[in-house]
Amino acid sequence: MVGEYSRLHNSLKEGLEAIGHEALIVSTGDSFKQYQTNLSVAAKTTQGSRILRLAKKAIHRLTSLDIERTEHGLRFYRLLPKLKNFDHIQLINSDALETHPWLAKKLLKKLLAQNGAMSLLVCGDETPVIDYLLSGKLRYSILTPYLENKALAPHFEYTLKYTGKSHCMLFEWVKARANRIITSDLDYQIPVRAMGYDNVLIPNPVNINTIEYIEAKVQDKVIIFLGINRLSYHKKGIIFFENALKIVTKKYADKVEIIVTENVPYAQYIELYNRAHIVLDQVYAFDQGYNALEAMAKGKVVFTGAETEFTRHYNLPETVAINALPDAAAIAASLITLIENPDEITAISRRARAFIEKEHHFIDVAKKYVAAWHK
Repeated sequence: MVGEYSRLHNSLKEGLEAIGHEALIVSTGDSFKQYQTNLSVAAKTTQGSRILRLAKKAIHRLTSLDIERTEHGLRFYRLLPKLKNFDHIQLINSDALETHPWLAKKLLKKLLAQNGAMSLLVCGDETPVIDYLLSGKLRYSILTPYLENKALAPHFEYTLKYTGKSHCMLFEWVKARANRIITSDLDYQIPVRAMGYDNVLIPNPVNINTIEYIEAKVQDKVIIFLGINRLSYHKKGIIFFENALKIVTKKYADKVEIIVTENVPYAQYIELYNRAHIVLDQVYAFDQGYNALEAMAKGKVVFTGAETEFTRHYNLPETVAINALPDAAAIAASLITLIENPDEITAISRRARAFIEKEHHFIDVAKKYVAAWHK
């Protein structure tokens, strides 16, 4: 499995191993998040000192060359002798190697030559997804802030690169060689299908064996957690959460405790939100991403994507997560309802865990992946 942006591949690996398969992850660890990987292609020369980081930025500004992405490619090339005789290759997305598109094609060609078939997972930014979101046909999406204010373009540089010529060509190259396109939730399923691609939706795997459920019971104050990643600040609509918290603390300062973190490693992020009853995840979504699912498995009440398309798809008669709209007043109203009705926090906590066990169990999901790969 190539690439890791959310711990999806780690949980899938655990599910595959539980049913008797051998699996290996190659990735950069995704910057400061530091996700676990068996073989790392993370850049080291540009991370060592402030001088090297400044040199990297200067070179990129003068020549448009990203030497960090060059290093990713070189490190992957050196690993190729270890990546042989696997039955299947899965890419986390078409840019899974996080290197230059022209180099990615050469490296993936070598990888395919010494292994079995390949599938493409769409679980984040990807060319057809971004193309569809730019059309503005959805009620809202991660690109809504950009569509409403083009001055935000620098904050969407990573996302918009998938519409550039080289990345479009890389996607088409990968798609032509993938025997399967797999989407992880409705935020990708809807655009991929709308763009005319044949795919299968397999929910994110969550390892419930390693995630302890702690029933959310309010003893004193309601604890609310907001984890901020500056790189996705606008895409996730964090400003709506920040403004909602201002409204809530103004009215109920004595009844709430707010925990806010910013750009911390994954392990530290999890440790910090363990005390919380409520987790504020993201606004511009129809379905839950990986962080939200793990929080739900722990019994947190998560403000995230839980639109009617989601409740209809899973046939849910009761709330398992709070649908966070791009409206600070609406978010604040939902928070206040929970603060005033702490028993509802406990009820949603139980339903959230039950939902994860039913729809996202890592072993059941791993079996679905194996079936999809065989087809």
